[in-house]
Amino acid sequence: MPFRYHGAAFNKDKVMLRSIGQLYGKKLGASDGGIGHVKDFYFNDQQWAVRYVVADTGSWLSGRLVLISPHAFGNLYQDGDCLLVNLTRQQIENSPAIESHKPVSRQYEEEYYRYYGWPSYWDGGGMWGAGAFPVVPPPHLVPSKQASRGSHAHNGDDSHLRSAQGLSGYHIQTSGGAIGHVTDFIMDDKSWAICHLVVETGHWFSGKEIVISPKHVDAHQLQGIQGVCERDQGNHPGSTGIPCTSARRGISRYAEFRLINYNAIKETHHLAL
Repeated sequence: MPFRYHGAAFNKDKVMLRSIGQLYGKKLGASDGGIGHVKDFYFNDQQWAVRYVVADTGSWLSGRLVLISPHAFGNLYQDGDCLLVNLTRQQIENSPAIESHKPVSRQYEEEYYRYYGWPSYWDGGGMWGAGAFPVVPPPHLVPSKQASRGSHAHNGDDSHLRSAQGLSGYHIQTSGGAIGHVTDFIMDDKSWAICHLVVETGHWFSGKEIVISPKHVDAHQLQGIQGVCERDQGNHPGSTGIPCTSARRGISRYAEFRLINYNAIKETHHLAL
C-alpha cells in the first residue's frame, strides 16, 4: 500500500535513497554483455538531479569514457552485482564521444539525446522535462543516423553540470564558519534527484557525518573551492537527523519522511520554548 506525501504516492519498500559513493566501481551491463564500471556521476546543480552515469569501458573500448543517461536505467532498484542498462553494446559504442578533459556542453547533450531518441530533460517544467522521472526506452530502440561518434565539435560549455567525484572534498562554509567537507551524495533511486549532501564535520561536531539538503547550498559557489550553506552553524545546517550509515545502506523514502517530520516537530517545540 503506497503512502502519500504532499500529493505524491510512494511505496514504502521500493522507493529508496542510495549512496552515490557506494556505486563507484560497480559493474555495468548492456543487454548483450558487460560495458565497464561506474566511474562518476554528472548532476545538474539547478535541479540537483543526476543526469549521467560516467562509465569507464575498460579494455572493451580501451578505457574510453561514455555517458549513460538515467533513461537507460529507469530506477536504480537493482540488487545484483551489476547495474543493467536497456541498451546494446553497439548502441553505446556508436554513441557521441565525450572529451573527458572538457565540460559537457549543451550542444553535446542535444546531439546525445538526438542519437538515443530520448526526451530532453531541459524542455518542460518537470524534473525530467515533461515528467518527474526518466523514461525507460523501448527495447527495440534504434540509434539515429544523424549523430555519429565524434562527428561534431563540442562547444559552448554547460556550467550547470557538475562531477560528483569532483565535488568530493569541497568545504562547506556557513555564516558561523567552516563545518566540514563533502564526502558523499544521497540520491533518490527513482527520480535520480540528489536529496542530501553527506558532510564530515570537523571538531565542532566531534567529526561526525551529517546530511545537508542541496537547497541550503549556494550553487553559484560550486565554481570555487568551497560550498556555502545558508543556515547557521549552530543549528546543524540543513541536517535531517538521518544517520549517514543508514542512508548509505539505502533507506526508504517513508523512513526519511518520518525522520524529517519528527525532527521538524522537535525543532518547532524547541523554537517555541
